[in-house]
Amino acid sequence: MQSFVLLIWLALCAAQDARERRIANALTLGGGTLALAYLLWTGNTWMGAEALLGGWAFLLALAFTLPGYVMGRMGAGDVKLMTALGLATDGIFVLYVFIGAAVASVVWLLLAPRVWLHMSQGLRERLRYMAPGASKKPPFAPFVLAGALAVLCWIH
Repeated sequence: MQSFVLLIWLALCAAQDARERRIANALTLGGGTLALAYLLWTGNTWMGAEALLGGWAFLLALAFTLPGYVMGRMGAGDVKLMTALGLATDGIFVLYVFIGAAVASVVWLLLAPRVWLHMSQGLRERLRYMAPGASKKPPFAPFVLAGALAVLCWIH
C-alpha cells in the first residue's frame, strides 16, 4: 500500500512537471511535510526504514540534486521532490531511483525523436516540455517516476 501511495504522488508530480515544467509546492513540500510528520510520529519512514536512514536519505538527495540546481540543470522542484522522497524512503532507494532516472532520461533522449512523431497531437501538446530538443533541461520528475517504478519492480 505504501508503494502505491508513493507512486501516485510521484505520478502527480511527474504529470505536472511534464505539462507545466514546474512542480507545485503543495505537491513537493506537502509530500515532504507528510513524510517528515510520519517519520517523527512513528520513528520510521513511509516505506518502513528507520528514521535515521530517512535522515541520511534526505541528505543524500540534497547531495545529488543541489549541484544540478546550482549549475542550472535542475529546478528547485526537483530538489524538493528528491528530498521528500528521501524522507519517505531510505538512502538505497534514493540512490537507485536517481540512477534509474538517469538511465530513463538517456533512453528518452535516444528514443524521443522516433517516438514523438507517432504520438497524438493532444498528447504532444500536453507533454510539450518533454519534446526532443525543446530544452537542454527536460523535466526531471517523469524520469524519477520511471526510476521509482523500476526500483519497486526490482525490489518486489
